[in-house]
Amino acid sequence: MSTQHEAGMATTHRVVILGAGYAGLSAAIQLASRVRRSENVQVTLVNAQEHFTERLRLHMTATGQRLAELSIPELLEGTGARFVRGWVTAVDADAKTVRIDDEHVLPYDTLVYGLGGVADTATVPGVEDHAYTLNSAQDAEVLADRLARLGRGTVVVAGSGLTGIESAAEIAEGHPELNVVLLGRREPGAAMNPKAKAYLRSALERLGVQVRSGVEVAKVLPDTVELTGGESVPADVVLWTSGTRVSPLAAAAGLAVDEHGRIVTDATLRSVSHPEVYSVGDAAAIRQGYGVMHGTCQGGMPTGVHAAMSIVRALKGKQPKPFRFGYYHTPVSLGRHDAVVQFTHPDDSPRRVYLTGRVAARYKETVTASPWPTWGRMKKMPASGAFWPRGGRFTQVRVAR
Repeated sequence: MSTQHEAGMATTHRVVILGAGYAGLSAAIQLASRVRRSENVQVTLVNAQEHFTERLRLHMTATGQRLAELSIPELLEGTGARFVRGWVTAVDADAKTVRIDDEHVLPYDTLVYGLGGVADTATVPGVEDHAYTLNSAQDAEVLADRLARLGRGTVVVAGSGLTGIESAAEIAEGHPELNVVLLGRREPGAAMNPKAKAYLRSALERLGVQVRSGVEVAKVLPDTVELTGGESVPADVVLWTSGTRVSPLAAAAGLAVDEHGRIVTDATLRSVSHPEVYSVGDAAAIRQGYGVMHGTCQGGMPTGVHAAMSIVRALKGKQPKPFRFGYYHTPVSLGRHDAVVQFTHPDDSPRRVYLTGRVAARYKETVTASPWPTWGRMKKMPASGAFWPRGGRFTQVRVAR
């Protein structure tokens, strides 16, 4: 196919944002809302799908629950940002271009890289061929269809992190006829305080989830999960939630990345090798005083907002300020009417305070639904991006402006 090349006006600063996840969409809405009265800044958001993927609710989609379809162009409406639908197939950091669907070239002056992670299906043999994932709404719908047709049998959820816990609980509650087994190296809720962890474990037991911690999957077969040491676990369906990997595009572009392929950033979220590139969300290796941030919506959205505000400062000839972030909570749903919320110190270590039961379930739902009102406020009042909704109230997030 012939290559098309988009050339912007020489006086227009072109900002291209890759990925419309929680971080990328936050960056696009915040930036476009702040520069929409300027004729010299063009904001373009690129994403493979036109509908926003609610990653925080994919375990619900996997059990056949219908969620609202959120259109990215509609979410951008009123900001002046334009939307380009397509797969990012290459980034040329020297030429400052992005290739879309192998045929369309998009130039940029500033790039915001927010291509998030997906389930790591390459490390363990058989996962790619025999396991389901929750990388997208389509993946979740395929799993939902399989579970609905299964009748009786065993579902193995491999990975005892938050996604694995929520998925195992949701499947067990939605399909009580199925035997659900949760496998993982660590005990579910290992990072919580003892009382919160005990509540989580009892909730899984109440739902009938069989927990196997301290185990590692060696291989996935069509009807079996083989563990390290030789033991086998029969499985009619395997859901893989153990580990993530990021797109290799950043490394291929020559950007400095860490051992996991995430872009290494400076304190302002700029690439240490290419300062015209910002990285946000779980595509970035962002170091704080307590270590490198882990990829969550809780941390991802503030990185997008901060990148946008830094770009605005740079366009005004000012120096971007350092990004500072502290964690606040770890909400975990346990079906539709139960949850546990572990409040944390800024370094993500557990506090003694936690919530459980229906109150925690309502809290979790509030957190899960918070992006939409947050983005709506940012479109009307861009300065509100410096504040973040926390459990029904607003708490200032330490994002320097």
